[in-house]
Amino acid sequence: MRLAFVLFEWFPYGGMQRDLLKIAAACQAQAAVTIDVYCLRWNGPQPAGLTIREVPARGLGKTARRASFERYVQEQVAGRYDKVLGFNRLAGLDYYFGADLSFTWRALHRRGWLYRLTPRARHYMRQEAAVFGPASRTVALLLSPMQREQYQAVHHTPPARLIDLPPGIGREHQATADAPARRAALRASLNVREDEVLVLQVGSSFNTKGVDRSLAALGSLPDDLKRRVHYLLLGQDNSAPWRRRAGNLGLAQVRIEAGRSDIPDCMQGADLLLHPSRYESAGMVILEAVVAGLPVLTSAACGYAFHVERAGAGCVCPEPFAQDNLNDLLKMMLNADRAAWRANGIAYGQTQDLYDMPRQVAALLLNAGAQGDG
Repeated sequence: MRLAFVLFEWFPYGGMQRDLLKIAAACQAQAAVTIDVYCLRWNGPQPAGLTIREVPARGLGKTARRASFERYVQEQVAGRYDKVLGFNRLAGLDYYFGADLSFTWRALHRRGWLYRLTPRARHYMRQEAAVFGPASRTVALLLSPMQREQYQAVHHTPPARLIDLPPGIGREHQATADAPARRAALRASLNVREDEVLVLQVGSSFNTKGVDRSLAALGSLPDDLKRRVHYLLLGQDNSAPWRRRAGNLGLAQVRIEAGRSDIPDCMQGADLLLHPSRYESAGMVILEAVVAGLPVLTSAACGYAFHVERAGAGCVCPEPFAQDNLNDLLKMMLNADRAAWRANGIAYGQTQDLYDMPRQVAALLLNAGAQGDG
């Protein structure tokens, strides 16, 4: 069986990018498959078993290059593959892995009418309609109830073309018997004492992930608490302006890294995950922290925020967002006894279906390919 995976860009620490590798591995574990990945850029080592095809897209600006990419991929995949799985919204997909919330919904509800007339907005709304509109045959694989609500509100997509997926986090994030030793080792490597507080944030595109909100909340802490707080930010973005902002807020113990391969250890070593994202279809890192026993403070704009409330593993800052609410919640959580949040999260990870997404997506692709439907 031949499968094509399509996405704009791959880099090592993106949630969608990690999901692609998990789904590919699940397909390879279930059947003899050939998987070609079409992308504009593959930034990182190329995994065995995948053929990476970087597309020579042309155009001035990101939108034009992505339009060129879409046309090229449509020409290349037509009739050559049993199924095509897209990780970005594009025309001609058999399946779309719903890594994003609805662009059109945000354009209608969060932006003005002039914005919707711009070439960029019209391009992305057209791409979204190519997946979710009534003329499409694409089946969308959704990660959260928030996505289903937004896409159906805008496009009235038939329910038969929307499939809800369970989360697909890795079991390596679960707390294990060696958690205290991992915590001690991580904190020693960062020079964080046990009587100090380590706040962790994970995610690329710092503005979208609300890093400005995090820094403002940390900067609002009382001086005695602020002096004990270390902030570790992991993600791909230009770190210079954020370092300057942290300095202006009096935050001296800030560490920003492009990414790490030991996120499970970071979660055992930290005291709180701070994730006040402006919008997020799911937020895999939220669930990874929950099952690790790391208390979470997130925003209600994240698709997986409901897991934090359901598990009793932290707090959710309500929408519409108010900085004072986040400031108060952060202060409360850092001063609180966090043991109950940790225990609740670990128990949730042991009793809920939070790990099975890659296998289910692979089964859909392979079964659909074998049956010739879509």
